[in-house]
Amino acid sequence: QRRCPVASLAGDNRMVYIEDWDTFYAEAEKLYLDHPAHTRYSLKYRHTDGKVLLKVTNDRVCLQYQTDQQQDLKRIEKLNNIFITRMCGRDPEADAAEGAEGSASKGDKPVSSEEPGSKKRRGKR
Repeated sequence: QRRCPVASLAGDNRMVYIEDWDTFYAEAEKLYLDHPAHTRYSLKYRHTDGKVLLKVTNDRVCLQYQTDQQQDLKRIEKLNNIFITRMCGRDPEADAAEGAEGSASKGDKPVSSEEPGSKKRRGKR
C-alpha cells in the first residue's frame, strides 16, 4: 500500500491533514494545474464521525482536508465544480465569463424544439 506524505515531519510518513481551507484550496488547484494527467480528487463522507474528507493526490504529494462544519460545504462544492470543469477540458474562469455574457444577451422566450402552431397528438385516433 502506498503512503502519501505531504511534508516529511522528521522522517515520518504519516497522513497529514491541512487545517486551513484557503491553503488546501490553493495547493490542490496548483497540484492539479502542474500535473493534470496524474492528479486524482476524492471526496468521502464518514457518517460515523459526521465528517467530510477531501483528498487530492498525484502519488507523490497528497493533500488532505477534513471538516465537520456545514458552512464548508459551499466551499467544497465550489472546489468540486472547478475540478470537474477542468477534468472535462474547459477553463472554469472562461466558462464563468461566458455564462455571464450569455445570460444577459438571451431573451425571455423559452427555446422550444417544436414549431409554433404544431401539436403532438397522443393516444388513439
